[in-house]
Amino acid sequence: MPIIPLKVSREDYNVVRSSIESAIQLGGEIRTLLGAQKDLNPMNDLHNEVCRAGEALSVFGSRWTIEILSALYISGPRRFNQMKNLLEGISSRTLSDKLRYLADEGLVSRQVSDGPPIRVTYLLTEHGRTCGRLLSPLVAHLKIHRGTVLAHD
Repeated sequence: MPIIPLKVSREDYNVVRSSIESAIQLGGEIRTLLGAQKDLNPMNDLHNEVCRAGEALSVFGSRWTIEILSALYISGPRRFNQMKNLLEGISSRTLSDKLRYLADEGLVSRQVSDGPPIRVTYLLTEHGRTCGRLLSPLVAHLKIHRGTVLAHD
């Protein structure tokens, strides 16, 4: 199914673009600060820095992780079957395994409420919400670049 572009007002579009530019500037400043550390400590060579970056991002690299985190970030807390319905093509076993993995990584919380029936709801932890907020400028940039977010007058 083709993705239908989201049309936002020119004013909102410009705010999003400006926010992306601010995030790019801050990202550059952070990169400069971290890059300068290799001069202060010989153990901070480029190889180790690249390995640390890869390790930090590894949680986002496995199949279905981004989709699950995006679903929880965009739609809020969801029960298992609600999540399964949002994620076209995921098996129950895979969803269960991924939710457990994301809980172990501290990104998702499993909230159990007494029943009957017992209800289990999955939601982002504070760490998960922070990651979502940090990734939002990147996602917005990619949506604009791909033409799935457009300005209209």
